[in-house]
Amino acid sequence: MRVLVVGGSGFLGRAVCSRAVGAGSSVVGTFHSGDIAVPGVDARRLDVTDRAAVRALVAQVRPDAVVGTPYRYGDWAVTADGAANVAVAAAETGARLVHVSSDALHAGRPTPYTDDDPPTPVHAYGAAKAAAETAVRAIDPGAAMVRTSLILGEGSKQIQLCRDALAGRAVLFSDELRCPVDVTDLADAVLELVVSSYAGLLNVAGPDAVSRAELGLLVAERDGLDAAGLKTATSAATGVVRPLDVRLDSSRAAGLLRTRLRGVRELLAH
Repeated sequence: MRVLVVGGSGFLGRAVCSRAVGAGSSVVGTFHSGDIAVPGVDARRLDVTDRAAVRALVAQVRPDAVVGTPYRYGDWAVTADGAANVAVAAAETGARLVHVSSDALHAGRPTPYTDDDPPTPVHAYGAAKAAAETAVRAIDPGAAMVRTSLILGEGSKQIQLCRDALAGRAVLFSDELRCPVDVTDLADAVLELVVSSYAGLLNVAGPDAVSRAELGLLVAERDGLDAAGLKTATSAATGVVRPLDVRLDSSRAAGLLRTRLRGVRELLAH
């Protein structure tokens, strides 16, 4: 199988590239400014906001499947328009498309979100992710769209944020709940969807709901760091508008996929 990973230099993109190469696939990965640095990957530079360039690359590569992982926080053109450009190019070549979305398109509520709950964004990034989903569904109804949560693993921004908060350089919100997922678990789930016929939305996140502050404490315990200096706050107290209680119900994915989505406490156990 020939797989094109758009956004292959990102944290998740590199994991998808690595796992796909390990499974014997021929992998082309795109980058804009970063480095993919995965042996066996044919790395190509691509600006996803340039529709003509995206179409030309996909037409040249002729992949069996396209995995769309690109985003840039605060950049509508990359997150929303880029996803639409990738969907158009994949549809033109008949490639299977798996689009990676985010729980950031939900506002938060006391009950978990199911796979098909509509977006309720409260900030620009969530709105861009919601727009990307709308475009992908309109262009390719057969595409799989993965809604995921905080992505963990060595080198992840989430782990570094926790370490920064433990050192007093950042703040973790105690009223912002998520369902973190391991990057390799998520990559394996995405690649399972590549070879499936599943169409539509699918929550793919860990089974444990924790606040960002709790995540910081778990990182401290695992790494043997002093948790006394952990800086925490509430969104309400700071006046920051962010999605709060966003728990994803991933029971559909658990029944559909062979990949076991491990909980954060298992991931960060000693």
